[in-house]
Amino acid sequence: MSRPVLYVAVTNHGFGHVTRTAAVVAEIQRRSPEILPIMVTTAPRWLLDSYLEGEFLHRPRAFDVGVVQPDSLTMDLPATLAKLKEIRDRASSIIASEVSFIRQNRVGLVLGDIPPLAAPIARAAGVPCWMGSNFGWDYIYRAWGGEFAAIADWIGECFAQCDRLFRMPFHEPMSAFPVVQEVGLTGGSPRHNPDDLRSKFNLTAPKEKTALLTFGGLGLADIPYHNLTRFPDWQFITTDKHAPDLPNLVNVGGTAFRPVDFMPLCGRVVSKPGYGTFSEACRLDVPIVSLTRDDFAEAACLLAGIRRHCVHSIITPAEFTEGDWDFLRAPLHPPETDLPLDKTGNEAIAQAVIDYLGG
Repeated sequence: MSRPVLYVAVTNHGFGHVTRTAAVVAEIQRRSPEILPIMVTTAPRWLLDSYLEGEFLHRPRAFDVGVVQPDSLTMDLPATLAKLKEIRDRASSIIASEVSFIRQNRVGLVLGDIPPLAAPIARAAGVPCWMGSNFGWDYIYRAWGGEFAAIADWIGECFAQCDRLFRMPFHEPMSAFPVVQEVGLTGGSPRHNPDDLRSKFNLTAPKEKTALLTFGGLGLADIPYHNLTRFPDWQFITTDKHAPDLPNLVNVGGTAFRPVDFMPLCGRVVSKPGYGTFSEACRLDVPIVSLTRDDFAEAACLLAGIRRHCVHSIITPAEFTEGDWDFLRAPLHPPETDLPLDKTGNEAIAQAVIDYLGG
């Protein structure tokens, strides 16, 4: 008897979409090892391996571009627009190629996060398309106006072909989707004993004076590490492989460990707005210090979410890059509401997939 096959298409942008989707797929594998996921993404294999312990196939394909960025905060809009037009012009051939692959591999369900072409690919192949996200790319591009408006319209038409959207917290309306199901936060969980990590990396500072600096898969071009010398009694953890060698900076870049593995050791996570980091920190009740980001529409939704639900501090990019980091000594702000935040998104999406595929 053949195994149920799940085709998982992940947007070609940063690492956050990949990690949150891989966390859902890991839950599917835990509950139903018989289901075979095909991870359709240009993300590196090592990133997938860091979240997925079960068997999966990796099909490196890009169905969208997200945003062309040299780092996590700098965007190249002309290059993004050119790439989007190229993908739109090639859509028919992309769809035809994937339809053939889906039929050949007897795929039973497409799960997307959140490449627009996943929906028309699935429809042409005659299988359902479900998606999971807190925003759609039409929302991002429409805010930029000009020629991006036509791209946003096209993307909305693609999303309208999606059979079911799992809408995550910190979301925009996502009105292009005809069927919406609310779910909780998704994301990875720590895999390692905190005491083992303390010993391995010689983390001796107390939790309240330990900070994780993490800025997504693209990182930041100019992190002012010299400010760390002003906090000799603090300990900082970074995933930046190019960071300088400082006595109170522990560099875990290039290791098998993920940012989420270190979060239980930290009194705060310092980050740019990003669902993956925010969600994993919120799932563990770790306070968040976030930069603002005025040129990316999702950021307002994310920052509003952590204001409502998380212990937090929000700073400007100038305070981060040009200031003296006194925000670390300032009191953190409590959440605006005491309403509980649903943290069971992995489980809800995984069980829906298993129920459908019969794994």
